[in-house]
Formats: sequence, structure tokens, C-alpha cells
Amino acid sequence: VLFVGDAAHQVSPFGARGANSGFQDTDDLMWKLALVMKGQAPDKLLDTYALDRQFAADENIMNSTRSTDFITPKSRTSKTFRNQVLALAKHYPFARKLVNSGRLSVPSFLTQSLLNTPDADTFEGNMVPGAPMDDAPVQVQGKEAWLLDQVGHGFACLHFADAMPSADALAQLQSLQSPCGSAPLRANAPPLTITPLIVAPRALDVPGMKVIVDAQGWIAKRYDGKAGTTYLLRPDQHVAARWRQLNAAQVQQAVARATCN
Repeated sequence: VLFVGDAAHQVSPFGARGANSGFQDTDDLMWKLALVMKGQAPDKLLDTYALDRQFAADENIMNSTRSTDFITPKSRTSKTFRNQVLALAKHYPFARKLVNSGRLSVPSFLTQSLLNTPDADTFEGNMVPGAPMDDAPVQVQGKEAWLLDQVGHGFACLHFADAMPSADALAQLQSLQSPCGSAPLRANAPPLTITPLIVAPRALDVPGMKVIVDAQGWIAKRYDGKAGTTYLLRPDQHVAARWRQLNAAQVQQAVARATCN
């Protein structure tokens, strides 16, 4: 039996954490359940649903409890703090950041997830393994778009390039989207493929692959994306792994880890 949302955890209504965490529970569960039902992952993948979402639930409960305690203080000290913050907030910007009337829910950083592949390279920024993807404005086929809309609902490989990728890089990316190059699966299971996405500062003509134009440089900045940098993205749009250079074998190993294969 699998529970999601308020059936699994109840939180205060502040910050829309109950509804949002329910959707986030579903995002985490559905891709895992789908892979198990298709025979593409073992049953133990479902155990990671509880591990990942218990961490997120604890985070939501902590934040909603802080909001509740600020709005309805439980002690004289808490009440004094709340009243002084509100008084100072009328005149001083620094105090306004301390007003906690229910900070909005955001996806949790699942940095302790067993499905993550630890970093072997040095990166800057917040897009660590387990992080929810940052969105950014992009261009696709000459039209304005957003990064998250391009990722799809399966595993994706985000590869950064300054110009046309080398023949070797293209061959490795192509191998990821063919059944023979996919991650190891259980016997007789349907093939699991990975969608390659190329991020470049200008449009490129790469047959059979989607090119995402990062004209404003926001993706490169938020993902510390230098030429060659490669990210593996989970179906629920969390980072599973990242490297400074593309290596199809490492990507396949990371998918195997992310699916408990």
C-alpha cells in the first residue's frame, strides 16, 4: 500500500505545503511505479519513494510548524519576538525577512537520496545531485520557451556545448536514445532509453536531437554549464548525476543506480 499527500502526512495549511507536497509525492511515486510495473526496475525502487518523501515531509512539517509558531506563539518569549519583528518591519527592511506568515512551498533537495550518483567533479551553484531543476527562459526552433517544458517525462541527458559537438560526443548521445545503449534492465523488460538534450548559446542543426538555445546564458549560469558538462535528469525533474565531460557508460551506470538495477 502506498500513500501520498495528507494520507501519508498532515501539515499546517500555511504556504500551501499540504497540496504542493501531495503533488510532489505523486511526481516522485509515479515514475518509479511505472518502471516497476513495466518490468524496467525491481520492486525495491518503490522503497526509495518512502525514503525520499519522508525527508521532504519532515522539511515541510518543520517549515509549517515555524509559521504556526510565529502566528500563534506558544511562549512569552516567542510572542515578544513576534511582536518586535512586526513592529520593526514597519520601518526596517531587514526585519521584514523575519516575518513568517507561511512561506510558500518549494520542492525539496533530495540530497540524501540513494538514487543519486555522487559528484566526482567540482561544480558551483545549487544544482547538486538530488536538487529540483531550476527553470530558465530558452529558445527552441526559434520560439521562446522554458527549460522544464523541454525535459519530458523520462530520463534526460542535458549536454552543454559551445558549438557543434564532436562526432564522438554525438555518437555517445545517440547511443543513449537507442535500446542497445540504454542502461541495464531486467530480462524481457521493454527498453529504457534516455533523451539527449543539447544546450548551446546559439542554434545548431543536429539531426534527431533537440537543441535548446541558452541565448541569455541563464542555464549555463544556474547549472555551471561549461562546454562538455553533462547532467542526468530524473523523470520527476530532479538532478540524478552530473559530470564535466560526457561519458555514455557513466550515464548508463547512473541510470542503473537511479532505477535500482
